[in-house]
Amino acid sequence: MDALQQYRSIVFAALTAYVAYLVIFIQIQKRDNQILELRSKAKIERERVRDELMKHLRDDQESRNIIRMGTAAFERFCFILRETGRLTDNKYSCVEEQVAKFWHVLSHNVRNRLIKFYFRRSLATVSNHFRKVLRAVISLEDRFLVQPKDDGPIPNEILLRQGKFSPYFEKCVGAIDGTHIRVKVPRDEVKRYRSRKQFPTHNNLVACTFDLKLTYVLAGWEGSAHDSKVLQDALSRDDRLLIPRGRYYLADAGYALTPSFITPYRGVRYHLKEYSIHPPENEKELFNLRHSSLRNAVERSIGVLQKKFPIIASGSEPYYDEETVSDVFLACCIIHNYLMGVDPDEELIAQVDEEIMHSEIESNTLSISSSRNENYRLGEEIRDDIALKMWHDYNLNAS
Repeated sequence: MDALQQYRSIVFAALTAYVAYLVIFIQIQKRDNQILELRSKAKIERERVRDELMKHLRDDQESRNIIRMGTAAFERFCFILRETGRLTDNKYSCVEEQVAKFWHVLSHNVRNRLIKFYFRRSLATVSNHFRKVLRAVISLEDRFLVQPKDDGPIPNEILLRQGKFSPYFEKCVGAIDGTHIRVKVPRDEVKRYRSRKQFPTHNNLVACTFDLKLTYVLAGWEGSAHDSKVLQDALSRDDRLLIPRGRYYLADAGYALTPSFITPYRGVRYHLKEYSIHPPENEKELFNLRHSSLRNAVERSIGVLQKKFPIIASGSEPYYDEETVSDVFLACCIIHNYLMGVDPDEELIAQVDEEIMHSEIESNTLSISSSRNENYRLGEEIRDDIALKMWHDYNLNAS
């Protein structure tokens, strides 16, 4: 009897434990199912939010507000990036989403954390997509930054302005200038990178044609470097700035006068605003007026570039390291050229032109340089020849 009672007790205990196990198991399963359901709902919600965000890019005006370009231009650029093989759709995100996030950062100078919030992605995913797209865009450098060739045509902006720019500047292929963008460097490097802006910058050299497309970019020089030093490097490196045979660029007075870089007369009025009040009175003033009218293409190019991509125009300390800032500047230049070819923002260009015309005149005259050598003499001959021919025709037409 005792053995039977003991057996029953054991069976009862086993059944009780089994029932308790089943109850716990069912509760765990129920909880897991609830978690899975919540996760599924959260995933569906995240995907819905992303779909809603991407829908905005299918509306042309919304697309311009968000990423500063129209729908067709955005879709074509995504196609071009796919062609590089560096960007592909994956299980979790398409190329369009990756590019949209990258472009939004450039167009609004926002941190990756904000993109994480908008797109419901992890910070690691957002950062990874940014760098992947950045590398893919930079791979397009040779396709969109094309330097003038020896047998290249006369720019239409010169050829079609007969009597003003043609035939005098028919050998001119474009203009060059430097532009500073803020960088973040270690404290012991600040002095070397500090420019006249009083904070660390890169001094970047750009060359452009008169249709506002950039043809050459050299990014990364410390802000304290003089423009002429940056140009010297651009002319001597492997991927150097090319000067077509017998042609030249226009440059401001910060560069040396040579047969390849024609600068304005020093000690003479230069800025366009000055001549709107008092017309030119001699051949040097007329040359400076026409030189300024043509050379401001590079100022316009830089102005449009900075307005379209505030990430390279902000005075606040950047979020990225120095090397990334340099890569971002190059990427912005490549995208700028792409857009100037397929989707130029005429309203933005007009805004930049207006600002340039109303900008303050830094000085009434250009200081006199003491640097003279054989290259300077040859450049002076070219400049004087242009100036005398223009002045002769100017007086002939005025009489």
